[in-house]
Amino acid sequence: MKKKDWLAFVALSLAWGSSFFWIKIAIEEMGPITLVAWRVLFGILGLLVVVGIRRPEWPKRRELWFALLLLGLTNTAVPFVLISWAEVHIDSAVASILNGSLPLFTTVIAHFALTDDRLNRQRIIGLLVGFLGIVVLVQRDLGAGLDFNIVAQGAMILAVIFYAISAVYARRNTKEVNPIIHALVPLFSADILLWAIAPSVESPLVLPSLPLTWLAIVWLGVIGSCIAYLLYFYLLHSVGPTRASMVTYTFPLVGVTLGVGFLNERLDYSLVLGAALVIASLLIVNRDKP
Repeated sequence: MKKKDWLAFVALSLAWGSSFFWIKIAIEEMGPITLVAWRVLFGILGLLVVVGIRRPEWPKRRELWFALLLLGLTNTAVPFVLISWAEVHIDSAVASILNGSLPLFTTVIAHFALTDDRLNRQRIIGLLVGFLGIVVLVQRDLGAGLDFNIVAQGAMILAVIFYAISAVYARRNTKEVNPIIHALVPLFSADILLWAIAPSVESPLVLPSLPLTWLAIVWLGVIGSCIAYLLYFYLLHSVGPTRASMVTYTFPLVGVTLGVGFLNERLDYSLVLGAALVIASLLIVNRDKP
């Protein structure tokens, strides 16, 4: 990759990998639905500035609009809320590792939904290694029985499944959509739904009072949503989808470093081993054949 590509890769790694850290901070003062609604709103504002500057072409076919609006539910609203709720009960480091398993679930779903992305022996081995890593992470909280920690880890995995399904769906149905519009329209549909639901689920709605909470929200919206999407789509076109997807490898590294270093989260052999197994599985799945 060129120097510009590496800079974009590192920036995207920090933007998405640090999101779990900022979610953990913001969730201390507000509910998960309200947090996501604010996050998406700031992401929309950032993307509207980009739309005003770049003037991208809008979709003309009704089917494309339907697909983009649906992705707002499956790729933004539902997984964002699940992740934010999960981080009420689990460490941001664990959340980042579980989210890093996204390519594993995408590989399985793509095998059945796409004709050009099939499972083979190498990928199956990688999937088994990744599943073992998830088991190692989950067993950290099994000592106390079935509690909210276990349910929260299940919510994280469910969020990853939503991401995986959405990725395959988007690949099949939104190839011709401009990347900027591809990021903006789903955020709009997601935020309308979130603000409609939040008053009844998390009533009364209150504005955050701590400056650090507002910093977390703005970071998640502008950096973790708006800029991150733009960086991802730049890499997608510059270096291709395979190399662009390797940014996922960095999530556990960034998430664990921030969680343990700044939030005093627990660092033990299960966390290290689970992260190592998940990263190893991704390397196995994406390793080029000799």
